[in-house]
Amino acid sequence: MELDKYIESAIKGILKNPITQVLREIGIAKILKQSNFVKREVGYAPYLIFLHFIYMLVMHKRQSVFIKQSPDAFGKDVYYRFIRQTRFNWRKLLLISAEALIQKIEPLQKTTESVVLIIDDTVEQKCGKKIEGSCRHIWSNKEKRTVNGINIVSLNYADNYSTFQIDFAVRMNKSRRKEPSGFTSNLHHRSNAFFRRNEGLQGKNILALEMVERALKQGIYVDFLLTDSWYAKPDFIAQANNLGLPVIARIANNDRVWHFKGEHKTLNAIYNALSKVKRHACGTHGKIHYRYFDTVAEHRRLGKVRLLFMHTGKELLVFLSTDLSLSPKAMIEIYKKRWSIEQGYKDLREHFGLGKEENRIYEALIARITLSMFTYNIVSYINRISHEPQTLGELFRELECELETLVISMHLFLQILTKIAEIENVVKKNKDLHTIIAVLGAYTQKELGFMCES
Repeated sequence: MELDKYIESAIKGILKNPITQVLREIGIAKILKQSNFVKREVGYAPYLIFLHFIYMLVMHKRQSVFIKQSPDAFGKDVYYRFIRQTRFNWRKLLLISAEALIQKIEPLQKTTESVVLIIDDTVEQKCGKKIEGSCRHIWSNKEKRTVNGINIVSLNYADNYSTFQIDFAVRMNKSRRKEPSGFTSNLHHRSNAFFRRNEGLQGKNILALEMVERALKQGIYVDFLLTDSWYAKPDFIAQANNLGLPVIARIANNDRVWHFKGEHKTLNAIYNALSKVKRHACGTHGKIHYRYFDTVAEHRRLGKVRLLFMHTGKELLVFLSTDLSLSPKAMIEIYKKRWSIEQGYKDLREHFGLGKEENRIYEALIARITLSMFTYNIVSYINRISHEPQTLGELFRELECELETLVISMHLFLQILTKIAEIENVVKKNKDLHTIIAVLGAYTQKELGFMCES
């Protein structure tokens, strides 16, 4: 065996990078190629630049700090050009990689557990007036007022233990600061970037259904689709059913939207008629105590559906299921999984840079959001397969410390070896020492993707 093979074999079991291990498991090289992340005649390999962005997020370092601290980092223009590329298919990258990770965890799932897709949207405030894709007036549930920012509609996959970001779209309302036709980059009208830019003009329900359809086409199979009351309209639920997905949704107590056949046509009428004769069950969710009962009603568009009326003491909540075989208790337990998307948004903001993108160009904005969601998925997978699962925040801090310790230790180790090699007597007796140092340095960079100054 050659010297470099001996060295590689010796340290392969010791120098373990959890990030690159997962990337190899899902076949990231093939996924990048499928998503058109292909190196041109000149420049750096897209995989290395992509890996550096993941490290920036995991190690919580700004791009300028990462470049300053790592001698293997590229120039800032390399990173800027990378995220502005219009030929990269960021949506395909996120979708295929998420499907690969989900396949990895499927053997860990119990057959009695339900897996779901969740549709929701979030608003990220932006101060800049020239940010492409931003709008002047978007209602923020968090702020309880209209804000200037971007509206992200997203599709999530969730089981009892893990959440993965599947797809997203930036939706632009009538208060958008710029029309897509006036954005900076000039695009071919048949390119993926052109279609992604213009999809933001569609309604949120249309965007949501298109995302669900893409996920099913990719081979991501689930038991239910969960939505909140904003998306839960009769037409949306009917179209989701046509895709083969039973829907569980909280619905708005709105007489103009929901009309049922029979004597009692509105939700209030059904509740008032049955609340005194139906047997109520009780439950708790955190500090909230509630009472509920269910019934089957027939809708003009959806046919027979199961309605669940839940009273918390302060308000009446109504839930709908197109799967009549579900018990009311099962409906509640499954719908509780919708909370995971809210926790996901919180983790993305706190640990993965969502909302902190410093990019004005639309394509760069899409790239940075995708990188945040991709890194979230990788960390979520590492947490799932670990023997002692933690919160994502705890795991995030652990990974950050582990990576920094690893790269600094290897950097110092190579510096020590270099100093030893400078001793004349040692070099005479060990002619291969310089070769060993070179091979160690090359393999370390291959395994980690970069080195870091101490």
